[in-house]
Amino acid sequence: MTLPQRTRPDSDADLRRALYSGTVFLLPATESSLRLVDYARTSLESELGPDPRTAHERYDDAELFDRIGRVRKHVYTEPAAQRLLRDTAAAVGFAPDRTAFDPARLRAILHGAQHNPRAAPVYYPHRDTWYGHPGSVVTIWTALDDLTPSETFVFYPERFARPVPNDSEIFDYDDWVSRGWSLKIGWQDRDASLKARYPQVTGAPDFGPETGFSCRAGEVLLFSGSHFHRTLPQQGLSRFSLDARLVHLADHAAGHSAPDVDNRSRGSAVPDYIQPGELDAVAAVE
Repeated sequence: MTLPQRTRPDSDADLRRALYSGTVFLLPATESSLRLVDYARTSLESELGPDPRTAHERYDDAELFDRIGRVRKHVYTEPAAQRLLRDTAAAVGFAPDRTAFDPARLRAILHGAQHNPRAAPVYYPHRDTWYGHPGSVVTIWTALDDLTPSETFVFYPERFARPVPNDSEIFDYDDWVSRGWSLKIGWQDRDASLKARYPQVTGAPDFGPETGFSCRAGEVLLFSGSHFHRTLPQQGLSRFSLDARLVHLADHAAGHSAPDVDNRSRGSAVPDYIQPGELDAVAAVE
């Protein structure tokens, strides 16, 4: 498989089939993806100043965590950001009337954070499906800045359809959200990673060759949630990005999906996704 491809198939159905087969697409920025990036960057700058990537030089860990946490919550919960994400997904082939999605999560991979025990789960190699997402899930990702391959993350293509020994059975989605939505939004509790258990690889398997990528701000990366991948540590500058999960509901109902070879997580996040028409209903009462 080629990682990533820069052009997509002509039809949306063929795009989804390619994603379920393991193809990764890095598509040009769209008007809505650039607006979403601007929305998130403006929110970050209001908390961190004009150069968020160097904020670790201005704030200690605790204050930086609190400031970024406020931005995470804002981006995740605001209908304006949710609509921009919906429009971004629609522009690359996921029609709003057929797609459920979770809101965008702001990811902050801070300079040197790989040395902080609280941040350890950020760097666990994993599949998104290990967190209660179905085999039909597609991850949509965009960076807030231009990034080199050392600043993004890597895929292990040989493991896309081959099992990796793991403890994903520890993850129960219903139990996860029953303890509060801070875990769902991500990194709202500074000590969450010291108390909660996050699925990870067991043993020392051979992952096979890794494949990375560079990108421009606002470009749209699409990949199956079944892909085995790993976030890279950052040195010098921090990295900020947005990601969310998409599920084409008809495919999900029909069982069209990527291989789901080693996921033993329990529960389903899909009922908590934003469903088709839900944002329009919110707008009608605003």
